Amino acid sequence: MSKGTFEFFTGYPTDVLAFEAVGEIDAEAYETQLIPAVEAKIAAEGKVKLLYVLGDRFEGFTMGAAWDDTKLGLSHLGDFGALALVTDTDWIRHGMKIFAPLVHAPLRVFHVAELEEAKAWIREIGRPAEDHSHDAAAERKLSTLEDKIPPGA
Repeated sequence: MSKGTFEFFTGYPTDVLAFEAVGEIDAEAYETQLIPAVEAKIAAEGKVKLLYVLGDRFEGFTMGAAWDDTKLGLSHLGDFGALALVTDTDWIRHGMKIFAPLVHAPLRVFHVAELEEAKAWIREIGRPAEDHSHDAAAERKLSTLEDKIPPGA
């Protein structure tokens, strides 16, 4: 197993923290890389949307890393805007199902083959939809009150 690290991706909206776990992730990787990055993003943005990739280069977690992951998630439950987890590792996918009810934010689990879909989802989730409710069509006329007059009046 190789010493683990988190590789952070660029090119995402400011409220998104996108990263991949590479190698065997230990507590040191969490404490020196991921936790400070998450907390800095929360401080800057208020809420953070995470794209967490555990792909082909991921070799596992140490017990210390698993504990740090749990603490990070529980201590920031209200600070997540959305979570996208990308992995084919069954025990992690099942574990997320257990954790999901605690998260008060949209959460999706993607397979590694769906990485591009996950990237698109995390970029778009929570963005305001275009609101056309106040648009007025110039060719429309205001309705008359004729249909509001009671019959026989």
